[in-house]
Amino acid sequence: MKNIWIKVKERLQPFIRFFSNKKVQRQARITYQVTWNLFLIMIIVMILGFAFAGGVGAGYFASLVKDEKIRSYESMKKDIYNYEETSTLYFANNVYLGKLRSDLEREEVSIDEVSKHLINAVIATEDEYFYEHDGVVPKAILRALFQEFTNSSVRTGGSTLTQQLIKNQILTNEVSFERKAKEILLALRLEKFFDKDEILEAYLNVATFGRNSSGRNIAGVQSAAKGIFGVDAKDLNLPQAAFIAGLPQSPFGYTPFTNKGELKENLEPGLNRMKTVLKRMYEAGYITKEEYESALNYDIVSDFIPPKENPTEKYPWLTAEIESRATEILALILAEKDGYTKEEVKENDKLYEKYLTLADRDLRQNGYEIHTTIHKDIYDKMQEVKDAYTNYGPDVKVQKNGETVVEPVQIGAILIENTTGRIISFVGGRDFSIEQLNHATQGRRSNGSTMKPLLVYAPALELGAATPGTIIPDTEMSIRAGNGEIWKPNNYTGSYYGLVSARYALAKSYNVPAAKIYLDIKQYRPVEYLAKMGFTSLTDVDYTTTAIALGSITNGVTVEENVNAYATFANGGQFVDAYLIEKIIDKNGNVVYQHESQPVNVFSPQTAYLTIDMMRDVLKYGTAASVPRMLKFSADWAGKTGTSQNFHDAWFVATNPNVTFGTWIGYDTPRSLKAAGYENYSIRNLKIWAQLINAAYDIEPELIAPKSRFKMPGGIVRRSYCAVSGLLPSEACSKAGLVETDIFNAKFVPNKVDNSLINGFYVTIDGKKYVALESTPPEFTEPGLMLNPEFIAEITGGRLDDLEQLIPDNPKWEKILIPEAIFKDDGKNPAPVQAKVSGKIISWTKSASKDVIGYRIYSKAGQKVASVKSSEPLRISLPDGEYMVKAVDVAGKESSPSNIVQIGSIPNNPSENPTDPPNEEQPPSNSGNNNGGNNGDTSSPAEGNNGNGNKEETEQPPSNSDNTNKKDPDQ
Repeated sequence: MKNIWIKVKERLQPFIRFFSNKKVQRQARITYQVTWNLFLIMIIVMILGFAFAGGVGAGYFASLVKDEKIRSYESMKKDIYNYEETSTLYFANNVYLGKLRSDLEREEVSIDEVSKHLINAVIATEDEYFYEHDGVVPKAILRALFQEFTNSSVRTGGSTLTQQLIKNQILTNEVSFERKAKEILLALRLEKFFDKDEILEAYLNVATFGRNSSGRNIAGVQSAAKGIFGVDAKDLNLPQAAFIAGLPQSPFGYTPFTNKGELKENLEPGLNRMKTVLKRMYEAGYITKEEYESALNYDIVSDFIPPKENPTEKYPWLTAEIESRATEILALILAEKDGYTKEEVKENDKLYEKYLTLADRDLRQNGYEIHTTIHKDIYDKMQEVKDAYTNYGPDVKVQKNGETVVEPVQIGAILIENTTGRIISFVGGRDFSIEQLNHATQGRRSNGSTMKPLLVYAPALELGAATPGTIIPDTEMSIRAGNGEIWKPNNYTGSYYGLVSARYALAKSYNVPAAKIYLDIKQYRPVEYLAKMGFTSLTDVDYTTTAIALGSITNGVTVEENVNAYATFANGGQFVDAYLIEKIIDKNGNVVYQHESQPVNVFSPQTAYLTIDMMRDVLKYGTAASVPRMLKFSADWAGKTGTSQNFHDAWFVATNPNVTFGTWIGYDTPRSLKAAGYENYSIRNLKIWAQLINAAYDIEPELIAPKSRFKMPGGIVRRSYCAVSGLLPSEACSKAGLVETDIFNAKFVPNKVDNSLINGFYVTIDGKKYVALESTPPEFTEPGLMLNPEFIAEITGGRLDDLEQLIPDNPKWEKILIPEAIFKDDGKNPAPVQAKVSGKIISWTKSASKDVIGYRIYSKAGQKVASVKSSEPLRISLPDGEYMVKAVDVAGKESSPSNIVQIGSIPNNPSENPTDPPNEEQPPSNSGNNNGGNNGDTSSPAEGNNGNGNKEETEQPPSNSDNTNKKDPDQ
């Protein structure tokens, strides 16, 4: 070893001598100093370079964010939580209906209502250092910048959850350094203002998650959990949470559903993403190995829910109606916040349109809860009944925009609670895919005779111009309209019914009496009553025309408005506006709208009750008398049918102490509802009305069928009146049996004694009654009462040509005559008759003369043995003998005798000679009704009577065999 060292030393000796040289040492020192200085200079340059680069970078960063204003806590809070949230709809009593139609469905949820698995999955996947960083991760930013500058194919991203929240809520998705710089700055600031859970909660509500099982775009974990798995976010299991957490990276790539709500054929991208999320959760320590492996083997596909029917699909008319009404309410709220009054907005179309647009956006973005008055079970049941009903009538083909389309008979119906105005249910139409118009709330049509109680009878009762016992001549009339045309209202049968009471005219829906009453009150502008009762489309023409009394309204009326107006009577004369939106609550739980009813006084309680009582008769013996038989329950109903011009519309509206319900049927393109082979259209409408209200009764019997009846208010009295004049009964009226009794407003009871009748005698010719002439034989006359000419002049104004129209076709009026009912003598003797014998009975032919009032039977000797009126059977039973018959006319002239006929054997009595003068002692005449059983006429037709002196009309419309040729009872 020593030898080796000696050898090494010997070899190094030259180098030692070299470096020991002072010259070499001096040069070495110089070289070292130069090198060291160069190194120091390089270090300094590098430091300066980095400082310069940093300064440049900082300056560039500052230039990128120079326009970004410093945001306050309040400003950032507003922006972060200002995400679109779908408004939620509810039936009455807080029963969930669904989400409002929107481009993006989102439902807010607090972080404590989110599954812990989902929170861990999101953090492990999107931001593993979420709870450590201050809004940004520098390493991640540098890595992202390096990848950007090197154009690397691998991009890991550098955004934290905080940055993503900033990008989604404050900035945009623009790809630029400026946006990224602002994102970093705002993320740092956001972390100073909010704690981690607030930031995470906002992110969970903001992130998009593809589509739900109905094909709708969704955002927020609550909508994702419900829309994909049918559970709340708090109830997600581990595999479900991992699947949802993986969606934000590529929402529409990983979502399992198509835009039609169908399950994708290739689910691998989403399933692989779920496995990636599970792996990261395992690596981060959020789950155990056993949980990880179990989740990998979980059949997540079986948890995907089938498509759910969208509320706009299941309840199209309802959701559209809620949306429309809620938008109108919010528009006025927004306008009032800007200092406008309701009246100012409604009167300015442009301004109103502006706030409707703002309200529509507000409604779709701000997560309101909209609570309605609609009773879910009743609504659902009514739709079932409507769909199952098969008796609407035939579909028709019409031309629209150059195309032939098929139109069915449509229906509109609405059920309203009287005292509150709550719309409990409605039927918007037959098929939303065919016609989107809501026929209950939007369609406007003529309301036909349902207008009469609203515009004619109730206003007339209120003004004292009519009472239930007021007598109106249902006779021919004509009115010159404002355009110069002559309007001649007529009844559905084309006939006139004479002197009828207002009560009876309403029950039978006679048009002429309604028109005449309206003419009497028109000067008082009764249309103003309609305005008070919610008719919103009235025109100036409606205030001047008379035809509106029969429902001819310019712009029509909705079913809702018509039915709502009828509830006024049930409310004792107060109009309570119908409503569907109960309240609106914002996403912070504040009630921004609460409906408050504001009753409007329209009629006195006495008028309201009298109208109700008159309309009860519509269902007793009037045009809706068949309805009670169709119902499965009993209630105190009062209502009115209606038919518009040319049979285009059929209505029925009825009210009871709790609710008012009405239906309308008709074609969208107006045309006659009459159809061969179908039931009368009025009956078709009454039947669907009954079936719908029966369905409501099945659900809420106490609401639909109250046990109580309408209460009579004070100020109502019962009085008798003469059915001829409506005045206090006279002796003549009582003698004629034409005294009726009804209820009256105590302020407007009859206070004059009837003077309508005077005594007289009449004869009957061809079934008609005529005033007897002075020469008319008394044996052929009947005592009766005659209409006083002064009374006739008063009620007709001298404008009626045929006064026979005044006499109703009713047995009670058989002996009532009119002065002009005189059959003039033609100056000729009546034509003779032919007689024959059958056993003990002589019969004869009817005389060909038109003025014959009776027949006299003489013995062969010329002795008068009997008289028979022309209105009685032309036969008589007599004892054995020979007889002849002579016809007698109204002037008392006789015809030549008939042939002589013989009854039985003739006794040989020489004293009997046909040339002898007649015996002064004649047998009693067989006049009047003293025929007993001898003439064989023992029966007479029984006519029903309504107690008003008028023959009853049967409620049933014409049968199917001829219903196209008869007119409707409501036109």
